[in-house]
Amino acid sequence: MEVWGFFLLGIFFFLALDLGVFNRKAHVISVREASIWTGVWVGMSFLFSIVVHWLYGTGKVDNVDALAPMDASIKYITGYLIELSLSIDNIFIIAVIFGSFQIPQKYQHRVLFWGILGAIVFRALMIFFGVALIKKFSFMTYIFGAFLIFTAIRMLVSKQKAFNPKNSFLYRNLRKVMPITSHMQGQKFFIKLRHITAATPLFIALVIIEFSDVLFALDSVPAILAITSDPFLVFSSNIFAILGLRSMYFFLSHMIDRFHHLKYSLVAILGFVGIKLILAHHYTFPEWVSLGFIALALAVGILASFRKERE
Repeated sequence: MEVWGFFLLGIFFFLALDLGVFNRKAHVISVREASIWTGVWVGMSFLFSIVVHWLYGTGKVDNVDALAPMDASIKYITGYLIELSLSIDNIFIIAVIFGSFQIPQKYQHRVLFWGILGAIVFRALMIFFGVALIKKFSFMTYIFGAFLIFTAIRMLVSKQKAFNPKNSFLYRNLRKVMPITSHMQGQKFFIKLRHITAATPLFIALVIIEFSDVLFALDSVPAILAITSDPFLVFSSNIFAILGLRSMYFFLSHMIDRFHHLKYSLVAILGFVGIKLILAHHYTFPEWVSLGFIALALAVGILASFRKERE
């Protein structure tokens, strides 16, 4: 429990440093600043694999699956890459939401900051119940695996439909339960209008982004459970991917349409981890196979996209 406590304290320390020091004043985050912070978070995420190796080597963390230190590190990195790759679609949805509600760029970081805090709580709950289900009911691996394969097939054959947040079920029902205004006063989520308190577009964008993250977690949590059911590895890889999502959004939001072939990488990854879950009781893939396949799928998708862009 001490390791969990220190990990959570470290995460909240970095978040407080982010909002209270580096982004205390609202400003437009440039591509250069976003690229630096993306590098920082990705670098920290990979360096944490060394911490994972030390924790599992010294027995500082509850090793529920009796993993060797190197296996634990590889599982963590593999899980992190899965979460990172599946977050690409989330970045696109976030860009659409901000555009729909006309959120100024200098206020977008604040919305994403509070969205991440909510995502941490929801992911923790989903991971807890997902791990508990797999531990208690072994047949859940077949259900999760089939769901991931179904998601991959649906992603492959379905046509991309334009997403309009203002037509969503959530937005329509929010309007029924609270006053909503199109006016904004700086970074405020709520403002006073005569005798009522109304939600600003910043708050509405935050709620819809939070809800979309929950929907994306329905894919990403089962996907990482195909790699490991160790709660600490699942949670830490998820959190590092979420923490890097903000800077990655500002880095990729202007060129997300260039990744034409990344969709097929995600299909391949979801299909692979779905098969891995279904075969979990019959065959165990070596750790390097899972990591190598996911890294290769991402690399091929990115390189193919850049090649098409130059043509």
